[in-house]
Amino acid sequence: MSQTSLQTITLNGRKIDYRLVESTSARKLRIRGGLNGVEVVLPLDRNGQEVETFLQANQAWILDQLARVEQLRSIRKPKLQQKNEMLFRGVLTPVYIEDVARRKNTNKVLFENGAIVVVRAARSNTALAKSLENWLRGEARQEIFHHLDAIITKWGKQPNKIYVMGQKTKWGNCSSLQNLSFNWRLILAPDFVLKYIVTHEVVHLEVPDHSQRFWLTLQSLCPDMDRARQWLVANSDRLMIDLNDVC
Repeated sequence: MSQTSLQTITLNGRKIDYRLVESTSARKLRIRGGLNGVEVVLPLDRNGQEVETFLQANQAWILDQLARVEQLRSIRKPKLQQKNEMLFRGVLTPVYIEDVARRKNTNKVLFENGAIVVVRAARSNTALAKSLENWLRGEARQEIFHHLDAIITKWGKQPNKIYVMGQKTKWGNCSSLQNLSFNWRLILAPDFVLKYIVTHEVVHLEVPDHSQRFWLTLQSLCPDMDRARQWLVANSDRLMIDLNDVC
């Protein structure tokens, strides 16, 4: 599980806000910079006092990234059209289409200010819905692997291969070859639901059936099990949307 807090540091006389993410799965201290600001990922086994030293040592890169983002924002003239809204991480989220003439060949998807923005390139041959699906798959993979790292560390069972797919009838699966597969649409559900499905399939690496032992083990590893199952019963149809309807 990760915990996020908003922090501030002064670099070269400039006050910089950044998000500090304390992560159980991260192995090293690292910085991310982009349109969504500065984010610092801190492994739980590292001293929080190292962060300021780390940021000071990388201040040139950070300030350069911020300057690049500010330049992009200044020349960007968005023409936004809200098409629809969809669940994303369990929250009903507006979806906007933005046409940017200077972007020639590749569509892009951003998450900004609580909204999903699909940026349409002038000469792209890729449908907007496909670009959105590819982005959602990437977001799903990141969160699925995050939860896998945590539960595998606790449970001690390692899968053979891991797939993120677009199943029509399953949220997850554990094969006889000890391969795990997960539905990318889980990224549309709340985090506790995604965590439940990941934990469910990891427990199947040890207990292949749905015996009492399986459910007791799953409950011990995922206290939100019943809540997640109830959410899926009530909301599964909201996850099976056609992305062409939102973009």
